[in-house]
Amino acid sequence: MPAIQPRGELTLQTIAMPADTNANGDIFGGWLMAQMDLGSSVLARSRARGRVATVAVEAMTFHQPVHVGDTVSIFAELKREGTTSMQIGVEVWVTRQPSAERLKMTEATFVFVAVDEQGRKRPLPQIRQTGVMA
Repeated sequence: MPAIQPRGELTLQTIAMPADTNANGDIFGGWLMAQMDLGSSVLARSRARGRVATVAVEAMTFHQPVHVGDTVSIFAELKREGTTSMQIGVEVWVTRQPSAERLKMTEATFVFVAVDEQGRKRPLPQIRQTGVMA
């Protein structure tokens, strides 16, 4: 059976630090959610070709805790888009040291809206489809 791989592109990578822990000594879920927002916004900004605003987080699931010292990798993929908004699927994977074990920790769907300089909704730019003639 093939190993499970992250979906999407790597958009952010960092190391979980002691300052990011909760009262139990695990990495605080709010810190992890902020990293997911940052990582997914990289993809959203690229697709929108400009400013975006996070408007919702759907179906966030924590599979297991992140530990201090874990290398945290955020993967993002465009799941769906409308006229002004898009859904970005986000997965958090960690690499544990010294084993280099790679584990999926968290996943969610973030919803972004493209906005102009005044913070008002704007349409997503059209993507031109190009074909290759054989």
